[in-house]
Amino acid sequence: MTSTYEPDRVSAYFDKLAEGEWERLIESPEAEVSFAVHAHYLGRYLERGWRVLEVGAGAGRFTIELARLGCRVVVTDVSPVQLSLNRAKVAEAGCAEAVEDTLLVDVVDMSVFGDASFDAVVCYGGPLSYVMDQREKALAECIRVTRPGGPLLFSVMSLWGSVHGGLPFVLSVPKEANDSIIATGDITAAALPGHEHVCHAFRGQELRTLLEKGGLAIDAMSAATALSTAWRDRLDEVRADRERWEELIAMELQACAEPGMVEAGRHIIAVARKSR
Repeated sequence: MTSTYEPDRVSAYFDKLAEGEWERLIESPEAEVSFAVHAHYLGRYLERGWRVLEVGAGAGRFTIELARLGCRVVVTDVSPVQLSLNRAKVAEAGCAEAVEDTLLVDVVDMSVFGDASFDAVVCYGGPLSYVMDQREKALAECIRVTRPGGPLLFSVMSLWGSVHGGLPFVLSVPKEANDSIIATGDITAAALPGHEHVCHAFRGQELRTLLEKGGLAIDAMSAATALSTAWRDRLDEVRADRERWEELIAMELQACAEPGMVEAGRHIIAVARKSR
């Protein structure tokens, strides 16, 4: 059976996106909330001095956060353009010394790394979504390179959160295409002709089952946004008031972690731990 994962397509998409990936997490207040929630889990579960593998690192927003947390980072991505941007942005932020190496690596084959060679793995931004039907293989590689007892942090595209966040667009799509995407979670060029952002969108229980099937114990699951989803620039006034913004972030951290809200944002975050 032919795999639905096309690494060249993913690489080409992010090569073309270029600086857009760097801007994605600050393009609106909603995006900034997502960044803050993702960063919260880095600070909560990672420790200074740890050797961390960053999978699908993109242009470096989270690489810089990892460096500021005192981690030693190995940066990987399938996009040469994103890796070049990562080097430049991390250097501009004064964090280059924290990066041990920057490598063109596909998460489904990380044989360049030895078993248990990292204290933690960070797989933010959807690598497990982009590998489509190869997600079990990709997860197994992430687990293999993590030391016993080490945490793995993931974020994936959320099926219902993506529908929520992009409802006007979703309702402009033919019903047959929506029915297919909702049934399978697969957002493909076949379902949406001309659509370049090909990925698998997860339900919360589906992600939990995948991680547990891989032998991981789940420490936390969270939406990346819940209260702020789909508000985008309408939160500009809140963003301009520091106290109100901090209040919003504090509320979001609580709301996103509620079991009933895990699928409320465009991404689902999960923190899992490799058995000892």
